[in-house]
Amino acid sequence: MQPAQSIHDFHDDPRNATIRIWINGTLYPREQAMVSVFDSGFVLGDGVWEGLRVVGGQPAFLAAHLDRLYEGARAIALDIGLTRAQLTAALHDTLKANGMTDGVHVRLMVTRGVKRTPYQDPRACVDGATVVILPEFKLAKPETLAAGLSLFTVHVRRGYADVQDPKLNSHSKLNCITACIQATEAGADEALMLDPHGFVATCNSTHFFIVRRGEVWTSSGDYCLPGITRANVIQVCREAGIPVFEKNFSLTQVYGADEAFCTGTFAGVVPVRSVDGRAFTALPGPMVQRLQGLYQDLVRRDVGART
Repeated sequence: MQPAQSIHDFHDDPRNATIRIWINGTLYPREQAMVSVFDSGFVLGDGVWEGLRVVGGQPAFLAAHLDRLYEGARAIALDIGLTRAQLTAALHDTLKANGMTDGVHVRLMVTRGVKRTPYQDPRACVDGATVVILPEFKLAKPETLAAGLSLFTVHVRRGYADVQDPKLNSHSKLNCITACIQATEAGADEALMLDPHGFVATCNSTHFFIVRRGEVWTSSGDYCLPGITRANVIQVCREAGIPVFEKNFSLTQVYGADEAFCTGTFAGVVPVRSVDGRAFTALPGPMVQRLQGLYQDLVRRDVGART
């Protein structure tokens, strides 16, 4: 049995010790980059965020990521305080200040800002939003991509929109963390989460796909974050004439699948080697290999259009 790993594992890069982090318009050395203990993000997890992969000096699929960020902020009545153009300029300024062009992952975080007292009411905030741009030299471990992920189906569900809308990419991720803990304790790499009806929804930090008889299936999308990489994989399937479906399906259909894979901004398209102990024989399978190539082509097209 292989030891548990994470799709977000990476090899430490010594350059990260001297990165500069953008906080509300100022670039700080790593050791000086801090936010207040009264910040809404720290006190309550009140905020939205995005993860961005930088290729050729450009954040890939930036427009889609900003769409999701601003839509999420509007949904929770959070004023980011910057236009899309201003935030885009700040991203590029941060990358330039750090000499970053490739092999970079950026965490873009926005909280409601500092409170006069640690209380949930947004009216307790005394200033504008806190915006942080945290770039790192970071790539997914090649050995993780080669070995594939083991998944474990957890009891934690992706819930209804009237409880905590799974469409929000919020700082409040405790349900996903709880799912991750259960999967880790079970010796798996990532948690597979079901929806309230028992159908497959998503993973704790990635999206999930299966391949059956030449078809690519993913969840209906009703109970998962609108993933950027998920949408891009669906797009390249359609462009290539690969049958792709967003639909309800059960664990029985997962266990009988030919291949499975996860998607995410950090690692792209990653094969799954097993789900609940049911192993997939080919790793990566022919469809996963094809989709990895198609996805990388799409990244290059997106970045090339802005360089």
